[in-house]
Amino acid sequence: MTTETPWLKRTTEAALEPELPICDPHHHLWEFPTSVYLVDELLEDLGAGHNVTKTVYVECNEKYCSEGPTSLAPVGETEFVQAVTHGHQRHPQVAAGIVGFADLCLGSEVVQVLEAHKQASSRFRGIRHASAWHESTAVRNSHSNPTRDLLQNPDFLAGFSQLKALDLRFDAWMYFEQIPQLTALARAFPDTPIVLNHVGGPIGIGPYAGQREQVFERWRAAITELSACENVYVKLGGMAMTVCGFGWHKLDAPPGSKALADSMAPYFHTCIEHFGPWRCMFESNFPVDRASCSYTLLWNAFKRVSQGYSKGERAGLFYDNACRFYAI
Repeated sequence: MTTETPWLKRTTEAALEPELPICDPHHHLWEFPTSVYLVDELLEDLGAGHNVTKTVYVECNEKYCSEGPTSLAPVGETEFVQAVTHGHQRHPQVAAGIVGFADLCLGSEVVQVLEAHKQASSRFRGIRHASAWHESTAVRNSHSNPTRDLLQNPDFLAGFSQLKALDLRFDAWMYFEQIPQLTALARAFPDTPIVLNHVGGPIGIGPYAGQREQVFERWRAAITELSACENVYVKLGGMAMTVCGFGWHKLDAPPGSKALADSMAPYFHTCIEHFGPWRCMFESNFPVDRASCSYTLLWNAFKRVSQGYSKGERAGLFYDNACRFYAI
């Protein structure tokens, strides 16, 4: 099954700098009635010209266990990824790291879930308990059905406190107005590694349509404050999601990588300026970002954005930082 729809094929480019090593630290695998993106589809994208040598799988509510305690159901996702990627650990190393889900609101009892994930795969590296929430019905909330202030919930904090002892990391996904909650969390647990997904979720639809400059300024202020937390990294990507409001999915053909780069650059440069080039990592967020462009076009855009950085800084942004953060 090809990963590219006829619409995606309307704009094609050869991969830029095909020798540059890449660790893609954020992708999913799923099998929905209207969308299939499993190992074959991923490998087709990885083989389209860029030198992707390692990837990190991030949870997406897939293949949960249908039997046993509800709290342990998410372990089925780790078991699934471990099984389907077991034979793909050479070049590229698919799912060299696995990020799963555990309900951190279980408090200290979440330990048995975390341990079960680790037993399911030696490649298990951390938890994502997505907290993206907005009161507007035009903005989709996370699949984990979070409350407005999840990261401030005492039960959540009790569960989060268990990660460090098990050498686990936390992937944070939220919208830009919630970033101050993550800052407070990072300050409370300075020894727990955290990575902010998708540059912190600037929204460009619903109540924020037509307010890109205002949203950017509010987002930048929150990012600046968060960057002072040295245990926090940030993933540079996710901006091809429709929630960002660029409207690329509505065009007659996908935008080229230069147009993508021009739109994404202010956000990426801001993150790199404040977090430094050693706490940032480019991510594909595929197949979610496939709504707007192909895998090849997306990484071409990242390479265009990063042209002004040194060879060593670019090595970090594309490969080293992700490998270090996830210990892969």
